[in-house]
Amino acid sequence: MHAQHAAESHQSVVKGHGDQAMGFPHDKTTHHFLMTENGGAIEVTANDPGDKADTAAIHSHLSNIATMFSNGDFSTPMFIHDGVPPGVTTMKLMKSAIRYKYEEMPVGGIIRIKSDDPVAVAAIHDFLRFQITEHRTGDRLGGATR
Repeated sequence: MHAQHAAESHQSVVKGHGDQAMGFPHDKTTHHFLMTENGGAIEVTANDPGDKADTAAIHSHLSNIATMFSNGDFSTPMFIHDGVPPGVTTMKLMKSAIRYKYEEMPVGGIIRIKSDDPVAVAAIHDFLRFQITEHRTGDRLGGATR
């Protein structure tokens, strides 16, 4: 029972910190963390296609995150998850070997993360698996999805 309470408490922290850091609520958006052969992607969309405020907030957040990650700054996921997510240390050290590209979508956006270095790709996959588990997205934990 204690483990279940601790897990629920952690989820509450992740959601609260996430809403604060991202500028939009988890319950009005859908997150996906997708792995590809050479990296992966972070995709966020507004659940309501008419929700212009959250769509604008997603655009702003993901654009900013792509820039931050490119610079080796992972302070946002560290704040949201109250610690250093797996893969982040390697992703920081190998920032010059990883490319982050933000693409706007009509109701959200996507950050494509790519590398030609197998060590960097493994770190990206570790990071994305952690995100999938922490945010309970139901995305595949292994192998490329796209």
